[in-house]
Amino acid sequence: MLIQEELLVIYGAIFEKYELNDEIFTEGSFSKYYFQIRTGIVHLNNYDEDGREFTQQILSDGESIGESFLIGELPYTVNAVAKSRCEIIKISKTTFTKILNENPEISLRLFKQVADKLSDKYYLMFTLISQDPMYKVEYILNHLKKTSDFHRPYSYEVPLTRQQLANLTGLRVETVIRTVKKLEKNNKIKIRSKRIFC
Repeated sequence: MLIQEELLVIYGAIFEKYELNDEIFTEGSFSKYYFQIRTGIVHLNNYDEDGREFTQQILSDGESIGESFLIGELPYTVNAVAKSRCEIIKISKTTFTKILNENPEISLRLFKQVADKLSDKYYLMFTLISQDPMYKVEYILNHLKKTSDFHRPYSYEVPLTRQQLANLTGLRVETVIRTVKKLEKNNKIKIRSKRIFC
């Protein structure tokens, strides 16, 4: 969590609720707010010319959304879409800047967070050019687990459907289904009640 909820409240944060598939912001619009997920799952995505979704990032409780666009005063190059019921905390850009100026330790955390996301993005881009579906899917699963609090084998329940994994890897959903079965056969994952555990 970049900024403690209590501190956001002190600075006048607004709490907004979103339903499944509600847009939080859209590609091309300019950032005016700092967003932090209180509860729920948010996908950052794009659509190709055929309307096919490509998921750029999956965010959940405590994570911030699109802060690099806010800092850089850039238009969004992605959409932010609620993939579950969500409660989002938001504050204006002016207030966000004030928080950073008055709390330098948050600025340091922000720089580290942006650096971590950039590093992950570089590795993800390298992974996506691979022609091996097993490598792509396994990387995504391991990356999701790495960012969780679950580190023992098969302790992390992947919060994604096969379709969402396809959107994230650029694979067809049929390929993801076959790949997941191969990963289970190779004892890389376990399937329980159709959910993936790694």
